[in-house]
Amino acid sequence: MKVGIIGLGLMGGSLGLALQETKLVSHILGFSRNLKTCEEALELGLVHEIASFEEIKACDIIFLAIPVEAIITTLQALEDVSENTTIVDLGSTKEEIIKNIPTKIRGNFVAAHPMCGTEKFGPSAAFKTLYQNQIVVFCDTANSGDFHKDRATQIFSHIGMKIVFMDAKSHDKRVSLISHMPHVISYSLANSVISQEDPKGILLLAAGGFRGMSRLAKSSPTMWGDIFKQNRENLLASIELFEEELKKSKKMIEEHKWEELEEWMANATTLHTIL
Repeated sequence: MKVGIIGLGLMGGSLGLALQETKLVSHILGFSRNLKTCEEALELGLVHEIASFEEIKACDIIFLAIPVEAIITTLQALEDVSENTTIVDLGSTKEEIIKNIPTKIRGNFVAAHPMCGTEKFGPSAAFKTLYQNQIVVFCDTANSGDFHKDRATQIFSHIGMKIVFMDAKSHDKRVSLISHMPHVISYSLANSVISQEDPKGILLLAAGGFRGMSRLAKSSPTMWGDIFKQNRENLLASIELFEEELKKSKKMIEEHKWEELEEWMANATTLHTIL
């Protein structure tokens, strides 16, 4: 099987490394519009060779590991691929992408979201075990051709992923709470410190709590700006839920309701009995 990967950062590069560990793939072609990214991907061995967009279109399976707005644009340029070519996107949003798939290639398309990643980005962030023992969500597969769905299932299974099926609307609502909103909070936390008169002095005291919560603020603003745009309504609803909890805690602290505050915190700790 010949694989084409469009986007050679953390997700695409890690996929290239993971696929090289399987016996399913004979050759991996990579594509990026950034020449430096292409050179780095080759040096790191993320793909076997850098190819033109036309060469990528001739592959058996094409993975779109690029920002979600770029996925929509790229899908329009893939409208003339063979009916035997499988197209899989790795975007963090699903409803808007699926809505914009050209009708001609809807059967070719499998909407997938690997629930993994780090705050790092670019080819140097890639590592071969990123996908191992992680979940990948397949959305709205009733409209994907069985051949293409089976091929995508085989690929993700071979790199160690567990597949979960979900409708796109539910997916986008859920990830807004557990992925998209935490990024907004992390960026907000970072900016709240940066805006102070002496941020360097403050950060001298930073320990595990702050470092853990602000880690996501290292993530690519380009990628996450696109995600926030596509999942705007769900994200706003999630932020409102968070604001309500923040207001509750603020009010309890203002009014010296320490027992009530402790109960509120104790309730929050029960989350980890579910995880």
